Amino acid sequence: MTDQAVDRDGVQVSGTSAQSQFLGRTRELKELRADIERAGLDTLSGRKAPRARVLLIAGRPGSGRTALAEELVRQVAARYPDGVLRARLSEPDGTAVPTARTAGDLLTALDLPTPPGAADDDLAAALREALTGRRVLLVLDDAADAEQVDALLPDTPDCLVVAVARGPLTGISDVRPCTLGGLDTKSAVELLSRHIGSVRITVDPRAAEGLVEACQAQPAALILAGGWLAARPQAAVADLTKQLHGEGDDGTPLSRVFRLVHSSLPGSAARILRLLSLAPAGRIDQHTASALAGCSVSGARHTLDDFAGFGLLRRIDSPLPEYEVPGCLHPLLRAVTETDDRPAELQLARARMLERTVRLLQSCRAITETDNPQARDKLAGTPRALRFPTPRAAAEWLRLRRPALLASARLAVADGELDTLARRLMSQLVRAMVAHFGMQAAAPDLYGIHRLVLDVAERRDLPREQAAALLNLGDLDARTGRTADALVRYRAALDAGRRANDPYATGRAMESVGGAHQELGDHDRAADWFGRALAERLARGEREEAARLYGRIATAHTYAGRYGEAQRNWKAAIAGYRKLGDVAAHARALSELARVQEYAGRPEESLRTCQEAVEWARRAEDARLQAALHLRLADTLERLGDPAAALLHRSAAERMLGKEIQEGETPDPAMEHPANACEIRSPSVED
Repeated sequence: MTDQAVDRDGVQVSGTSAQSQFLGRTRELKELRADIERAGLDTLSGRKAPRARVLLIAGRPGSGRTALAEELVRQVAARYPDGVLRARLSEPDGTAVPTARTAGDLLTALDLPTPPGAADDDLAAALREALTGRRVLLVLDDAADAEQVDALLPDTPDCLVVAVARGPLTGISDVRPCTLGGLDTKSAVELLSRHIGSVRITVDPRAAEGLVEACQAQPAALILAGGWLAARPQAAVADLTKQLHGEGDDGTPLSRVFRLVHSSLPGSAARILRLLSLAPAGRIDQHTASALAGCSVSGARHTLDDFAGFGLLRRIDSPLPEYEVPGCLHPLLRAVTETDDRPAELQLARARMLERTVRLLQSCRAITETDNPQARDKLAGTPRALRFPTPRAAAEWLRLRRPALLASARLAVADGELDTLARRLMSQLVRAMVAHFGMQAAAPDLYGIHRLVLDVAERRDLPREQAAALLNLGDLDARTGRTADALVRYRAALDAGRRANDPYATGRAMESVGGAHQELGDHDRAADWFGRALAERLARGEREEAARLYGRIATAHTYAGRYGEAQRNWKAAIAGYRKLGDVAAHARALSELARVQEYAGRPEESLRTCQEAVEWARRAEDARLQAALHLRLADTLERLGDPAAALLHRSAAERMLGKEIQEGETPDPAMEHPANACEIRSPSVED
């Protein structure tokens, strides 16, 4: 048995844990360790084992199966120098976690990139490849079926997988389950004494053994019984045993002890306990409990501590004060909630929890906007309990609460009755993640959030939100090389934008369709779609966007080899930037015009344009562009037969680059191709 080891949600990497207070299970541990050394069927047949060995610990929730797995990990972790990976394969309500989410979290735990929106098979294959050559111990807790485990098995015999499930995992070869029953009597009595002390055990050892028998020596039931007795120092162990017998034989020992504990709680505490079944991912902090119950944050914290003392909650090893509902208690809590609470009360509690989460996310993002007076004023008006002391504290909270926040978004969308709050939650979650982690690091999570937004928009027939979600998903698809998928999403976004009569979404979608065609090498269609987007911008008088689109059209023509059209469009872009007074953009456009003139076989014109671009780059104080232009001038002058002048320009470029290096700046190796010059993908726009 265990010291109440946590059924983990999410993934983490760890080394060898400290000495635990594990009890019993000596025979099971011995068998499991022997099974590691046992020759597999492949070895016996003369073949090398193609995959990792799988050890299966099977038992009902509450039997201490996760605790046994953790003790085994503690004992053998030193053999696996690349660490221990952990993942939980079922949600608290029993729903199987998608393979893509588990594989993505495991890749993140290994500090490896996770392509946003990748399919289950692709992410599972990426994980198996990442584990090749490593010696890792992989703990898969609460597996729902064999397919979940099989998809994650490393293709190397140097790794070990410890799976925890309710029963056998039929379909995975060469696995002998270690099936758990109750604890031995001595260990079960010792577990009770840890909660209530040795005195009450010593004065009536038969009563203690009777209580163990009434609980069928199940660890979870004994922990609840110990918590109940610990809260009542005057109660005898025999009193609890009698009350349990009075409950009859209805249900399991755990359910009988739980009903007794629940009925003995004060009404307000019992209500809070029931509402904890609504907590996303089974993870609870003081704000979640406070919002669900409608009580103060400090009061919620004290109540959670009391529940942890009773064994009703487990403390999570985290810098934040966090708890979780044990997996074995979640269905019992849900059942009593459905019986004792009205649906309207539960819906109100969910709404309060979502509203509190939205406000915390707003505060988490606002603290990063120190230069925004409006954000500062809004933050000052936020209750002190919802503020973060520093941006670092806000980022840490967001990182630690990430599993619960993402689960909250999924549950809100699945509920379907709080779509307005769900949309606000997802909007603030996206903004907070981008503010603290950056677009690239948050992309895998953002992809899932945008898909949830799309679900709500389609369900509620909200074409504007539908267009925004499709554009965001298309951008993420394009960044990961799924350009054909991105093109489909952009076209759907265009249709949604037209239905919403949203000119921004329509123009953005047209430009994105053009960018996707250009990425696919269809430059004619790219130029056509950029032209359509340009017409929209010109009709609305958006001169800056129009000038930029002239450049994109010119780039498409350049790729297609139509240098005359490219020059005409770059000249239009230059005229637009000149009217806008955008010196830097004017210089870059002149630079690209010079490039096209050189491609077209007009070196003299290119030379004059490039010299003009150098002057504009000097006015814009863009040293990198100046250096790139000097290098291009040097190349052109060499082709025109003037090596002396070419040497002067090359020396000027080297001086500029040397100055940047001395000032601590790293030269951009792609500086001769400015970012807006040959852009082949639509730029991302913050949602």
